[in-house]
Amino acid sequence: MAATIKDVAKMAGVAVSTVSYALNNSPKISEETRKKVIRAAEELSYRPSGAARNLKKRKSETIGLFLNDLGGPFYSQVIEGVQEVVASHDYNLIVCSTYGGENSSANRFLREKFVDGAIIMGTAIPDSLILQVAAESFPIVVLDRELKSDYVHSVLITNEQGAYDAVTHLIKLGRRRIEFLSGPLAAYDNSKRYDGYKRALTEHSLHVPPKISLQGRYLEAGGYQTVKVMMACKRLPDAIFAANDEMAIGAMRALREGGIRVPEDVAVVGFDNISFGPFVRPSLTTIGHSKYEMGAIATQLVFNVQKEENSILLPTQLVIRQSCGFKGTHNENEESYIFHEGRRNQG
Repeated sequence: MAATIKDVAKMAGVAVSTVSYALNNSPKISEETRKKVIRAAEELSYRPSGAARNLKKRKSETIGLFLNDLGGPFYSQVIEGVQEVVASHDYNLIVCSTYGGENSSANRFLREKFVDGAIIMGTAIPDSLILQVAAESFPIVVLDRELKSDYVHSVLITNEQGAYDAVTHLIKLGRRRIEFLSGPLAAYDNSKRYDGYKRALTEHSLHVPPKISLQGRYLEAGGYQTVKVMMACKRLPDAIFAANDEMAIGAMRALREGGIRVPEDVAVVGFDNISFGPFVRPSLTTIGHSKYEMGAIATQLVFNVQKEENSILLPTQLVIRQSCGFKGTHNENEESYIFHEGRRNQG
């Protein structure tokens, strides 16, 4: 059985508090007493609890990454970017789901500051809690979420422009009845992508639906079920712009099962450029951005909260594959094209 601090105190003939002072090099005790305590600790092979040391220092040397969902291909690249920067600072990383609302581990860790800094993606942790904790000089960075505060940094992507580029591409291919397959209505990124969708339709004098009629979760099942319902209502657009790739892939599966050809009958475009987008059939046209860079930059901000920029905006790119059709010469052996700032690069 491992020795305890009480065992050390007994062997050294001092109080437990004196052992604590001695092991933390406190000036409150004499050098003679400190040496006596250390000798006893060495003889008993006593090792102070890491948790106790961190509690005393009020420093856990751990960064918290709080996500709405721990599954899916999107988050793995974000986590990779966070982990690399955390490790370079000799810190630890804890990743928590915000599932459970106010009683979730993520909310508790943030409220009680069990970590030294937090990176938050998703809407399950309320603005009020984030602002309250950040105002207490606690470093917080939010991903793809905007908070009006001098204390909270954010890393955003060009959601609105990315969506605009996706829908404009569909319009250039001759698509006119373009539906928006929405994710959670309250999500910041979903809202911005909807704005880009509407702007593209408006600028090309196309009908903008008065309300969102296709709405699901940011999951393949969400896209699949929503499009199944749409087909049952005998309402078929000639293109679908999905707010993320997983829903787009679910939508394509539903269309295929209903005998609808993609892209011949209905073109489909997603958002996020997840890792298996090139491998579905037809391969998925999407809006790409660097999930790894998003995570890495957010973590750098956590370690450098004095940085002047309150928000950092990362670019998106249109990645053209087969799910929307391809106007012009297309080599089937080439997996995709990336369009960015008017240039085309094989990617």
